[in-house]
Amino acid sequence: MRWRSDVTGQLPRLPKGFLFGAATASYQIEGAVDADGRGPSIWDTFAHTPGAVAGGDTGDVACDHYHRYAEDVELLKQLGAGAYRFSIAWPRIQPDGKGGVNAAGLDFYQRLVDELIDAGITPMATLYHWDLPQPLEDAGGWRERDTAERFADYAAIVHEALADRVPYWITLNEPFCSSFIGYAEGRHAPGAREGHGALAAAHHLLVAHGLAVRAMRAQRKNDERFGITLNMNHVTPATDAPADVAAAARAELLANRVFSDPVLAGRYPEGEVELWGEISDFSFRRDGDLALAHEPIDFLGVNNYFPQYAKDAPSQEPDLSRRVATDIGVVDVPPGSLPQTAMPWPAEPDGLRRLLVWLRDTYRDLPPIYITENGAAYPDTVADGAVDDRARIGYLDGHLRAVGQAIEAGVDVRGYFCWSLLDNFEWAYGYAKRFGLIYVDYQTQQRIPKASYHWYRQLIEQHA
Repeated sequence: MRWRSDVTGQLPRLPKGFLFGAATASYQIEGAVDADGRGPSIWDTFAHTPGAVAGGDTGDVACDHYHRYAEDVELLKQLGAGAYRFSIAWPRIQPDGKGGVNAAGLDFYQRLVDELIDAGITPMATLYHWDLPQPLEDAGGWRERDTAERFADYAAIVHEALADRVPYWITLNEPFCSSFIGYAEGRHAPGAREGHGALAAAHHLLVAHGLAVRAMRAQRKNDERFGITLNMNHVTPATDAPADVAAAARAELLANRVFSDPVLAGRYPEGEVELWGEISDFSFRRDGDLALAHEPIDFLGVNNYFPQYAKDAPSQEPDLSRRVATDIGVVDVPPGSLPQTAMPWPAEPDGLRRLLVWLRDTYRDLPPIYITENGAAYPDTVADGAVDDRARIGYLDGHLRAVGQAIEAGVDVRGYFCWSLLDNFEWAYGYAKRFGLIYVDYQTQQRIPKASYHWYRQLIEQHA
């Protein structure tokens, strides 16, 4: 069946050579958490903590991609995807986060990459999508500089094994989530609620990024390209009131500038000390760290799902010792006129266009951009063996048009990766939220391409 846009009847148009792909993450799809020498990650520990994940779900089996990767690559091939963004599970390579290499774990990714290349699909590897080896967390995790140094060792190991076949390398996925949602809000692994510790984690993730790029670039083989993926939102004041304008500046600092300013401009963002000086002395920073964070990158990965509308909401926590790093006196109040996804997040494609233009206008010498994640969760159901997810088609259609508008405005966007190829373990939501182009029956592991899969395939065919 051929699907057409619900918006205008015409599919979006992107430039010649634009790269279309889909994305996944290791813990969300692989399963096989104790197979072939894999060690535990912080997400294994967190998911098995009572009350941490909706429904008591875990990633123990997930989509069983570890055993079904060939089937999933075939689905990518049928989709016509030019590239596949996947992540590598650090505990499969180094179960303790350091030391020797687990050859069986590395061999899985060798087989996956070979399968992709045989299918004519370009691999894009993400080295860290949140599954920190538990022994490193037991030693302090991302609060400690040693974790950044161990990450560089791990990056060099994986790069050495796969660089002859993998042209795109992403160091970190969404360090905002790893640090602030994991170490401040406690909604993600390791489930901590801290102020100074979360800020230290954010900083050490940037140090890890720079050390890893340097380590991989030193052993470069085939003109590989190195980058980082940041989840970013365009931020708008909820009203013109001065308090809301100030709140938007704080929200932009937290959501974007903590990471984008060091990576793209080699500076710490203005306002950090004013915002967090009461809960941190920033003693985790060392001379030379900005240069590490600003290590030249060949591309920037941008993950975006929704815009933010910031309203001032003074903190209600009088005890500074209990204040977490994300307590910045802001609430998000999107306009009620915006439709919502199942998360529920506001769906506003123009927010992505505004974000890309903001990046262009804010940073000189901005590297080429790839949209490394964009997609939506909806309450998908199977009827007569099919999934008619027209709302997702509308979401993807609108956001791809927004990318096209940003390109017309002069933003150098080179590709788009839909999140996600498969329905999967959606972190603290467990299996309650479905983002995939492909429906997964978790009881039988049957894969059912949705209407959005067929629509996306038609879009890719149009650009072939």
